[in-house]
Order: sequence, then structure tokens, then C-alpha cells
Amino acid sequence: MAKTSIQRRLIAAVALSQLLLAIGLVWAAVYLNHRLLRRAFDNALQGRAMSIAALARYSEEPHPRLIFDRDMAPPPLERGHPDLYQIIGSDGRIIARSPAWYGQIGALHRQNGPYVEFVFDNVPYRGVQLENVPTFDREPDVPYTEFLTVSYASPTDEMRRQILRAGLYTAAGSALLLAISVALALWGIRRGLRPLADLAAGAAMVSPANWALSASEATLDTTELVPLTQAMTAMLNGLHRAFTQQREFVANAAHELKTPIAVLKSTLQSLLQRPRTADEYRTGLEQALDDMERLERLLHMMLRLARAEQRSANRPRDGMEIVDVTATCQSAVDLLQPLLQERSVRVELSGDGAMPMRADADDLRLVWSNLLENAVRFSPPGGQVHIRTRNNGMLGRIEVEDNGPGIPQAELPHIFERFYRGDSSRARETGGYGLGLAIAKALIEAYGGSITPESPPGQGVRMVISLPLASPGLSATPGKP
Repeated sequence: MAKTSIQRRLIAAVALSQLLLAIGLVWAAVYLNHRLLRRAFDNALQGRAMSIAALARYSEEPHPRLIFDRDMAPPPLERGHPDLYQIIGSDGRIIARSPAWYGQIGALHRQNGPYVEFVFDNVPYRGVQLENVPTFDREPDVPYTEFLTVSYASPTDEMRRQILRAGLYTAAGSALLLAISVALALWGIRRGLRPLADLAAGAAMVSPANWALSASEATLDTTELVPLTQAMTAMLNGLHRAFTQQREFVANAAHELKTPIAVLKSTLQSLLQRPRTADEYRTGLEQALDDMERLERLLHMMLRLARAEQRSANRPRDGMEIVDVTATCQSAVDLLQPLLQERSVRVELSGDGAMPMRADADDLRLVWSNLLENAVRFSPPGGQVHIRTRNNGMLGRIEVEDNGPGIPQAELPHIFERFYRGDSSRARETGGYGLGLAIAKALIEAYGGSITPESPPGQGVRMVISLPLASPGLSATPGKP
């Protein structure tokens, strides 16, 4: 596929627009000059026609009649091309006529109005015919005023040359302005795109060892590039966090896997160091199976976290069945009954009715199980855990609250990090891996929700979850929690 250039497109657009503007200016200038010059030419024609009419005077004979003083006729407008004129009296008598006369002028006037254009002797002419023009010479012996019909025509070569010169001058000026404007546009576009080139150069410097976007001052001062710079910075920050989390996840996973594998290896090596009794072999193998079970649980949780994060990226919610969020909370409570009895902790579930949502019931049960297990394990014996659900229309709110010692404020931003355990001694006691809250957060975000921890000093921990619900009127599928 052929590559395109923004710079070339912008320059082509500017050049085309300027070219169209220049063509429009030339056309407008020619049209306006043509109208103005023709109007001036028509006024001159009328003036010459009236001056010719003024040369018609009465003779001094006993019977005065109109005659024409040819010696006083004005010179032609153009040298080498005679003017054409004719004066006709009221009785139809031709009083005066130019030596070179085009006999069809009268017929043309009758067909086309007062102004006509024609070609005489291969020269273009424009003429006018004035009717009912009174005689200027007043004789006392003539009891009436005679009215004249005056036709006058002059060549239009000079007018056309003036129009052509005006068009050429306008075209030359427009071409000069076009060249200047295109040059300025080229300079301006290149200068304007320079911050974009600087931004591209800064983006090329980004690497796993350098995640900072190096943006020049010109880039930061360009209004159109500020949103792009901010978006790229946010994207790089997200990629940096993901890269760092992935690297830390690999390191933490290797560390977590190292311990059970080392213990398992040590157990098996001790069994092989010397002959053992059947009971000793049984004890060693049972211990190895316990280590394998711990390793299997860790691998299962890591796989579940990876699937949750993959679902969060893809967000495949279309086509899922509608389940009742409150019912999945109850199912999670039922699954944790052995742990509740062991820790002597009571769970109280309260809500304001069903909360329909498009989701996988197993995912929601896993979220509530992880949150409840975390709350139960850190609650004192005889304590109580509350689960509250509230339907706010298109948004559901779920709260999981315990009455344990709480979490220090400095640790709250980190509790959802993978393999994070704020109190390592208590984590060893509870057998946690630091993945439960990470899995819960990934699953909640996969469904477009959010989870926020709250831990007032000395008042336990409250997990506030918001989830988008299905449209009102929809109910959970029968047989599904």
C-alpha cells in the first residue's frame, strides 16, 4: 500500500485552494473590468451620439431645413478605424451619414435594443441608437421642434485590449501571490509539523530501560499535540506498570514456587539418603504430597489470575446469562462454612432484593469467597463479617466488612498487588499467597466494576464493590444463583 504524507496533503490542499482563489480573482477582475469599461464605453457612445446630433442645424435658405456640419465631427475613438454614425430626421430623411457606413446597424438595433455589437471590415464594433432626440438649433422661422434618430458605433478593439491587459495584470499578480502564499504555507506547515517530528523522535527513545516520553518544549506548547502527548504519556505509564508488574510477577512466582519445590526436593532427598522403614517412607511421601498440594493450589491461583486479567482485557460479556449477585454471595458463604466454624466467625448477609447481572456465577462466587476468606482469617475468634448488597438501579453496591484490626493506611494502595502480604508473619499463619485480592480485583474490573478498600483506624476493613447491573425487569436464569 502506497504511503501518504500529511505534509504533502496539506501543501496540496493549500496550493489548490490558493489556485482556485487566484482563478476566481482573475475571473472577477476581468468580469468587473469588462462591465466598467463597457459602461464607460457606452457612456462615451451616447456622448458622441449627442455631439453628432448637436451638429445638425438649420440652413439659412428661405425654407430652413436641417443640414449637418461635417467639418465639426469629432475624431474617431481609434486611429485607423472610422466611427460610424447616421442622423435621420422626423420625416425619414437622412440628414448625415459617415463616409464609411454599415447599412445593417438600423436593422440590428430594431432586433437587439439600443446597444448592438457587430463586425465591420473585420473589426468588432459596438453601437447605440438614440431616438426622439430634439434638435439643438432653434430657428424662429421653424414653428416646431424636429426630433432626430441618431445611430453611432465605434470599434471596441481598444476596450478589449484594456480588458485583456487588466486580466493579464491580475493573473500575473495572482500568480505571484500564489507562489508567495504556497511558499509561506510550505514554510508554515513544515514549521508547524516540526513538534510532531520531535514527538516521534522522543517516542523512538522509549525502551524497556527508559519509559519516559521525551517531549520538546515546542511539543508541549502546541495545543493540538498536548492531548496526544498526554495520551502517549498515560499509555507509556500503563505499559510501564504492566511491564513492571509482569516482571515482579515472574520474580514473585519464581520465589513462591521455589519454596515448595525446595521442600519437596529436600524431603525426597532425605528419603533416599539411607534405607527407611515403611512408616518413614509413608510419612515422607505424605509430606511430599502436602507440598505438592500447596504447589498445585499456587499454580491454580496463578492460572486463575491470568485468566481474569485476560478477561478484563477482552471484556466478553455479550451472551452471558443473567445471574443474581446476592445469590452468589450466599453461595460463597455456604462454601466457607467449614472455615467459619473453625475460626468461630459469623457472617451476616443483608440486602434489598435481587441484583441481576450478566456474568459468570463461578467468577462472582470466587470474588466473594476470596474477600470473605480474607476477612474471616483476619477477624478475631468470635468476630463477625457483614455482607451488604444494595441495588441502585443500573449499579450494584456490595460491601464486605470485618471487625479485625484493619490495615495501615500506608499499605492500602498495595493490597491488590500480586504476592503482596503486608504482615508476613500473619500471612504464614493463614497460609496465604497474596493472590486472592489480586484475583478479586481483576475479575471485578473484567465486568466493568471497581473495588475500593476502606480501613478506618481500629474499625476493621471494608471492601466496597460497584458492579454494573442488567437492565431493570430482567431476572436471573432459573436454577442459576
